[in-house]
Amino acid sequence: MAKAQSRAASTDIPAAASVLEFHEALAAGLDKKDAKKRRWGGAKWGCYAFYDYDGEPIYIGQTFELLSGRVRRHLTNQRTDAVAMRILDVFEVAEVELWPLWQYQEVTRSSARFPKAKKHLDALEFAIYKQAIWDSRFSAVLNEKLPKVMDPLDPLPASTRFRVTRGATEVERTHDDVRIARRAATISRLAAVAYERGDVTTGLRRALVVQAARLTFLSAVRLAKATGNPPPDPKLIDVEGLVVDVFRHPELAQDD
Repeated sequence: MAKAQSRAASTDIPAAASVLEFHEALAAGLDKKDAKKRRWGGAKWGCYAFYDYDGEPIYIGQTFELLSGRVRRHLTNQRTDAVAMRILDVFEVAEVELWPLWQYQEVTRSSARFPKAKKHLDALEFAIYKQAIWDSRFSAVLNEKLPKVMDPLDPLPASTRFRVTRGATEVERTHDDVRIARRAATISRLAAVAYERGDVTTGLRRALVVQAARLTFLSAVRLAKATGNPPPDPKLIDVEGLVVDVFRHPELAQDD
């Protein structure tokens, strides 16, 4: 009888060089220190944003458990709702931004200050989400769940933004044809989730529309390059008209 083999450690399993580069860049960004020598990713409370290779905001989130842990769960193929539901493709994330709320570092669920801290965190997430909507060429991000509408938060806390793609990773993942193929695969998986589960949120169906718009635009840009024509105007794709439930909130209107 053949002797059973011991289970290989995760560190012994080979990974593509681009994946290792991505993980190293992510770790370096999370380990960066602010002016007070605090690790940006070491904040327990805060918000984060992911951006694609065009600087387009694609996902906003919050945590009161640990920024580095939450971001890593998204971007290193550990289970999160956005990844598990096939809404977010980690290969499309080029940059990460963190907004720590250091003043709540010792606050836990059982703390008397928890309700106040959570309200502040929700207000921060809404402010970042609102700005992302106005910074986006499509006026849309991929969040399945919309943030709570809160009173304006001004100013925002200090943030750090860092790139998680470089070297071979940058070359491999930024090519238009690679991005188009991955975007199409993401849409296919997301549509399969909707079909197989049947009873899914309207947020997931909204994310499917946004992903389709992003794929359409990226494909049109690639065609323009191939034919030597100028790139198309993103506003030709009226995502606001396609996804009215997000953009009719007066609270999301840009300040005059």
